Amino acid sequence: MNIFLTNKNYRRFSIASFLSSAGDILFYLAFMTYASKLKNYSLALSLIAISESSPKLFTIFGGYFADKTRHKFKNIFLSAIIRCVLYGIVGLLFISNVNQWSLVIIVVIINLISDTFGAYSSGLVSPLVVDLVGKDHFGEAEGFTNGVNEVINIAAQFIGSALLLIMSYSSLAFLNAISFLLAGILFASVGLRQKSIESLKSHEINTQSFLVTMKTSFKQVKKQAGLLEVVLIVAVLNGLLSSMGSLIPIMIAAHKTAMVISRYSFTIALMGVVVACGAALGSMFGTQLFKKFTIFSMTILATLIALMTTFAIFATSIYLVLGLYFLLALTASATSIKLTQWLVTSVEHKILASTVGLLNTILIASAPLMTTILTTVSGATNIRYALILLVVLEVITFLIELKVSHKVKAASIISSIKE
Repeated sequence: MNIFLTNKNYRRFSIASFLSSAGDILFYLAFMTYASKLKNYSLALSLIAISESSPKLFTIFGGYFADKTRHKFKNIFLSAIIRCVLYGIVGLLFISNVNQWSLVIIVVIINLISDTFGAYSSGLVSPLVVDLVGKDHFGEAEGFTNGVNEVINIAAQFIGSALLLIMSYSSLAFLNAISFLLAGILFASVGLRQKSIESLKSHEINTQSFLVTMKTSFKQVKKQAGLLEVVLIVAVLNGLLSSMGSLIPIMIAAHKTAMVISRYSFTIALMGVVVACGAALGSMFGTQLFKKFTIFSMTILATLIALMTTFAIFATSIYLVLGLYFLLALTASATSIKLTQWLVTSVEHKILASTVGLLNTILIASAPLMTTILTTVSGATNIRYALILLVVLEVITFLIELKVSHKVKAASIISSIKE
């Protein structure tokens, strides 16, 4: 938080990011509500979900094209303006006489285009933040941004529900457009302020092909002892956290008497708030809370908490589950920030966005993959078999972490002796 308070340019840049995130969440909630009232609401909601999730798979390409961009501030500004125009069109569509299903399909396509620009903008963020705060403070800045985004995600859902009572769907679309316009203006103001800084002009632009860039990123990550292994371990932790989010509701439904707090829907909502709060606190304050912990210690701690959470699920102790789930989200997000900081200081600036995009793609892919496997096991057999498999994965991950940690320590000792 200190970097946010002391660095004016980073503060403006962050506020721009927060504005675009808040507007997006508000409109997503409004669009889902609109679609839920259609006759074939299941298909409509599925199309919206696809338009929201598909662009996340483009993160790796967004990072690659961001590294090839010379005028990054100009392009992040233009991207925000394009998204402003797109949602302005959506607002007009909602007040027109377009057929409901035609409107949904057009808005889904517009949303897909907008989020694709969003994937590109996300790629531009990492190198720009490094320019604004420096590599040494990137972890703190990234953690603060991620934490606030989690808070915004929670708040925007409640605010959105309230706004739907007093505002039309078109008004919320226009509100989203305005949020992107304000974000664009702030990005432009920071870009103009930074234009005179020589370091921004001197950065080399990546001219390599996509495959060569990925190969270079992989080589540079592999050079750092244990970094590649930690990337894969954090991906597994991300998958474990996501899988639990799907398995816990199944367990609650199977043991309503023991695990429901007030109502089933309230219990599920409470679980979402708990994990979001844990992730927000871990991102914002994790680097301070776990300052003396190495990233290897963090992965071991997170895996142990994951194991305890799984045993708590077996025990059908909902309060223990919520408490441990909160700690797991906190430690996993803090570990992710430490990993990003290590990554930023290990690769060349010209391929930074590509490398971060590659990392995010691995993290994004691990969650649905592990969730699909474990929920399939649960559906085909029994929830307890899925939990047993989860324990097996956690134990294997724990043993790998111990091996990697020992290997890196040994390499470090040998290196210090040689020096």
